[in-house]
Amino acid sequence: MEPPLSVVGISHKTAPIGVRECVAVSGERLRLLLESLRREADEVVVVSTCNRTEVYLVRPRREPVSIYRDHLGNYTEYTYTHQGLETLRHLFRVAAGLDSLVLGEAQILGQVREGLFAARRAGTTGPLTEKAFQTAIAAGKRARAETGVGRGAVSVAYAAVDLARSVFGDLTGLRALVLGAGEMAERVLEHLVHYGTREVWVLNRTLANAEKLARKYGGRAFGMEQVGEALASADIVVASAAAPHFIVRYERVKQILPKRNRPLFLIDIALPRNVDPRVAELAGAYLYNLDDLEEVVAHNRATRAGELPRVEEIIDGELAGWMEWYAGHLAAGRIKRLRAWIESTIRAELENGGVPEEPDALQRLVHRMAGKAAHPLIKIAKDPELGPALERFLEG
Repeated sequence: MEPPLSVVGISHKTAPIGVRECVAVSGERLRLLLESLRREADEVVVVSTCNRTEVYLVRPRREPVSIYRDHLGNYTEYTYTHQGLETLRHLFRVAAGLDSLVLGEAQILGQVREGLFAARRAGTTGPLTEKAFQTAIAAGKRARAETGVGRGAVSVAYAAVDLARSVFGDLTGLRALVLGAGEMAERVLEHLVHYGTREVWVLNRTLANAEKLARKYGGRAFGMEQVGEALASADIVVASAAAPHFIVRYERVKQILPKRNRPLFLIDIALPRNVDPRVAELAGAYLYNLDDLEEVVAHNRATRAGELPRVEEIIDGELAGWMEWYAGHLAAGRIKRLRAWIESTIRAELENGGVPEEPDALQRLVHRMAGKAAHPLIKIAKDPELGPALERFLEG
């Protein structure tokens, strides 16, 4: 029996970055979205990353595409949907890094987990999404532990630094400015330092966070009000801050460039973007974004392609396990409803027969009789073919 699961989403495979940043949600906006989606389905989880925003639904009350459109915007031409078992397969592949821009990237696993945690906090999960996401996370961990799909440095952060290396050839002696102080920023700093960047700087809205991260890598920290000073001296800028607006503005870069005697390279891996895309129009500024990483990661994808059959095997095994659990979940629900039906039937018979009303004794009698009456029907409830027929009988 197909599980009542659906997913509708937009990803780097279907939409350009300008569309993806319009549907990206986090923090308070994610909480409000989950609250509003609560009425659309029995259970809801949203997974939103730099490369995708997906809504997972259990028993949606209308077409998933229309739900997505009404809550996130009219981007129907870019959306994709999956139903039933294919929803699970898609989720497991996402968690394993098979649907990522960088094949096998590890960060997506944490983002899937955070999607589950956010839905829990909003109270929109239930037994099906809990089991689906926990199994997906387990599949993702197994894929990385048991295959080489995640071997080596595989992440958007690594791809960004690899792009910088392809531009400069050698990062030794260069100054690099990283916008943001989160996990992505730290991964970028790790790779920059590894490849010999002379100075690394961290710019963040909260100066204390920038200072903490900068100290770890022997760098310098800047507050948001110092963005002009930092841009004036940097050779490379890697932007990965969580910000609702542009941190690097067109007008500011336009003022700074004439004072420099060298070009400015900017790699924007944030979503929404940190750098005004018009900066690319300025002479002396070279701007790259997430979509530009496609060529950089092509080699990564080719070298790990041989691991795909092994990962798909793991996913197939986890799918079989989930479906076995789901059969038991359905059977348990049927048995519970069956017992309730039998109890109510017996109680009605006893009451109509004029049995003296002794609540405690009567309840024990009813419960014992119900257990005996239900016993031969439990096998039917567990049977994948007969169970649905029994369920229809109980409902009508």
